[in-house]
Amino acid sequence: MTHADDELVNAARAGRANAWAPFLTFAVGAALRHRDGRIVTGCNVENATYGLTICAERVAVFKAISEGMRPGEFTAVAVVADTDEPTPPCGACRQILWEFCGDIPVVLATPTEVKIVLSMRELLPRPFDGRFLSHG
Repeated sequence: MTHADDELVNAARAGRANAWAPFLTFAVGAALRHRDGRIVTGCNVENATYGLTICAERVAVFKAISEGMRPGEFTAVAVVADTDEPTPPCGACRQILWEFCGDIPVVLATPTEVKIVLSMRELLPRPFDGRFLSHG
């Protein structure tokens, strides 16, 4: 783990503190690093219908895009969940992270400890992206 990874995990932990999780009480924070060093955080926001809940990783990506950052400009993401085991992004978040961030490092941590660093390619070995869409 590098100092930069520690900084990213600490930002994800801070983002997790803002989670809105009254139903499942599963608070998650994410932090996305831009290539210029800026860090954008996100937290999960639950909804009573569950299907409208949005994950911390997607909040961070969409927030970064809404602040003018663009796909391909991100260098790493950290995810912190209140679990004993490293909690990887869900399938929907893996797709969003791949499309907007590519094969970046994914740092998985608990509220007190860093557990593992994986690549997006390890988490999503055969991703679907724009290469498969017809452009004609």
